[in-house]
Amino acid sequence: MITRFSALFLSVSLLASSASGQASPAPARQVPPASDKAVPGKDAASGQAPSPRDLAGRMKPELRERALAVLDDSDEVARIRVASELARSSPSDSMDFLVAVLLSDRSARFRHALIEEIGGRPLPPVREALERIAASDPDAGLAVMALEKLRSQSAREMRKLLAKRIEMARRDGDKEGLQKLSREDERWVSITRGSMLPSFLRAPAAEFSLKASDRPVRVLAFGDFGTGSEPQKKVAAAMREYHGKSPFDFGITLGDNFYPSGMNSPLDERWKTLYSDLYDPLGIKIYASLGNHDWYGPDSPAAEILYSDRSPSWRLPSPYYTFTAGPVQFFALDTNDMSEAQFMWLDSEIAKSQARWKVVYGHHPIYSAGRHADNPALITRLLPLLKGRVDIYIAGHDHDMQHLKPDGGVHFFIAGGGGAMTRLLRPGPRSIFARAAYGFAVLEADRSRLKVTLVGVDSKPMHEYPLEK
Repeated sequence: MITRFSALFLSVSLLASSASGQASPAPARQVPPASDKAVPGKDAASGQAPSPRDLAGRMKPELRERALAVLDDSDEVARIRVASELARSSPSDSMDFLVAVLLSDRSARFRHALIEEIGGRPLPPVREALERIAASDPDAGLAVMALEKLRSQSAREMRKLLAKRIEMARRDGDKEGLQKLSREDERWVSITRGSMLPSFLRAPAAEFSLKASDRPVRVLAFGDFGTGSEPQKKVAAAMREYHGKSPFDFGITLGDNFYPSGMNSPLDERWKTLYSDLYDPLGIKIYASLGNHDWYGPDSPAAEILYSDRSPSWRLPSPYYTFTAGPVQFFALDTNDMSEAQFMWLDSEIAKSQARWKVVYGHHPIYSAGRHADNPALITRLLPLLKGRVDIYIAGHDHDMQHLKPDGGVHFFIAGGGGAMTRLLRPGPRSIFARAAYGFAVLEADRSRLKVTLVGVDSKPMHEYPLEK
């Protein structure tokens, strides 16, 4: 049984890895329905599979209106938004309906968005729908996407076995086994994400230094930016204006460097318009981290690492790494799928750090009042490594600007207003500052003070907060 499953998984992996770069939405166009039968299985009374409209009629009144809007609204963007809301807020009550819509809707764009929303859920109706789309859908792009979701589901199920074995080694105090298993887990990050990132490119770079420890530093931080949009250009212009008056020593990115998916190679033409034309004029080095959109293309993480050798400013030595600058040590994380090896590395690097200030940055927030809310996985695994040991954790992912109450001595900031469309947010119980705005962050540090300033597109501070020692 295991041998047959492994062979099937390997076949699916090879197929998906060659084509999983199809991450950007296909243009909206009319396609024939995938099937007249909306869901696997049949209605007990009629012997026929119920239609999406039948399923909508059976839903709770508070959900029925939204389900009918998915079917009847002429605004495709609104349909996508409502379907996503149903999937996230009421998955158990709406999944049969959403699967039926996925198999019968005529819009390729809508179906692409729906696969992206529900395709990662390892539920029997979802898997059966994905298998049908992969095997027989008239739209080849959707078939490839469905196949990729199936590959990812299977890989993640297999990685859970590795996680159990890692926990066993930790519980038994098997240090040698834990080291071996953690290295294997590092490899499985690439397998589960479908990337072409060899193990030697995942190895963290050796610690390096940018400025003597007795010198102050001023650092630019921004995330969620590589869209080519007017807001991105305005934020970049604001950075240059601020830099002209108060020069940065260097910059850091908080992930989602490129949309809708990362770069295809170090030679990708988009490097010029989405990055170098806008940020090379600053004349500083920018030390990047990876976001979820940077992982959407199978070659993107490797392309972003290798571009460091071709750019005067872009630097991504490895998916996670650490460096010092003035009185601060920075720890850049890949928060997309943190391996056991990355957790062990971070714990060790923080333990031996002698820096006055410690700043950890990555893409996904630990706490947030934005669309993605708090991250339970990072609260469980990452936060305990930071409490009482790190001063600041700064992230992106939510397209807004936030400052949240500290936990265990760690102060939390979000600077995801680099150019991707902002989203409405409601301040929560942890919010000190929260605004759906474009902008960037500035970190300034000397031996006695570390100040974080959130800056808008007018180059003026919208919020600032000093920490003192």
